Amino acid sequence: MTPGFVFVSHADSGDVHTLALDADGGLRPVHAVTLGGTLMPMALSPCGRWLYVARRSEPLAVVTLAIDAFTGQLQALGEAALPGSMACVSTDPSGRWLFAASYPANCVSVSPIADSGIAGAVQQIVPTPPHAHCIVSAPDNRHVLATSLGGDQVLQFRWDATTGQLSRNTPPAWPQRRGAGPRHLRFHPNGRFVYLLNELDATLDVLAFDAAAGALAHVQTAPTVPPGFSGPPSAADLHLTPDGRWLYTSERTSSTLAAFAVDAGTGGVEPRGHTATETCPRGFAITPDGQHLLAVGQLSHHLSRYRIHPASGSLTLQQRLPMGQNPNWITFSHPAP
Repeated sequence: MTPGFVFVSHADSGDVHTLALDADGGLRPVHAVTLGGTLMPMALSPCGRWLYVARRSEPLAVVTLAIDAFTGQLQALGEAALPGSMACVSTDPSGRWLFAASYPANCVSVSPIADSGIAGAVQQIVPTPPHAHCIVSAPDNRHVLATSLGGDQVLQFRWDATTGQLSRNTPPAWPQRRGAGPRHLRFHPNGRFVYLLNELDATLDVLAFDAAAGALAHVQTAPTVPPGFSGPPSAADLHLTPDGRWLYTSERTSSTLAAFAVDAGTGGVEPRGHTATETCPRGFAITPDGQHLLAVGQLSHHLSRYRIHPASGSLTLQQRLPMGQNPNWITFSHPAP
């Protein structure tokens, strides 16, 4: 593994922690920066030099942090107001634009990113059906997808990376099952499939993606909760390994991680079991080499590191560390060569 840094945001202690990721996968706390407020979603710039953190309490803003490539320490460079409390922030592949999706404000937004790496004032706000939750660019940077949890839709946009403008695609949305609650989505590394996690019924949808048209089509639906589950589900996050062979989802009521084998040809998934994890696992991430999964618990205030078995996709606990209060989002950066 190439050594790197792990960044974890905390909603209640209002800080971001840096952990060193060693070559063997081990983690070491090295730094924390306090920004104040409810810090939740984060996005790393494609070049790995800047980290964007959304504050979900007043003053609502995105904070730009510079990453020291040798130590992983973070330095605040500036902040810009956002039009709502954002459930998700992401950058386009060029790194010149920041997207954000607001659950309570029912909108998505676009902000320019300067050559200095600093995210600026919002230049476009697009109203959405209730509870926008996630927004991501397609790999070729020609289309953008966003979820509406309350509207049971995945919104389909055309994207102009030159001007930074979103426009409604045709059709403007892919309709989800009523009451499913589409929450987070990820593209397969091959760009042909999108995986959609639904919060309210804790299902995983496999969707074929037409890159030319920017449109989705249903392939498969699979449950993510463990056998015998009872109680209201609350699915939270999903990630694929970089090679696209394994997919994992988190569910907060059962505090479990579900594993799936992925067929790169058809996009289909095959369940491979569940692993008990930190209490209320809102966020998790997979290391850039695909060998480790890191999960944080909003209610346990800890992080667990699991080894991913390359042949079975099973998870083995390797390390557990205390974190700040209400850890919920994880991302990575590589150190300087």
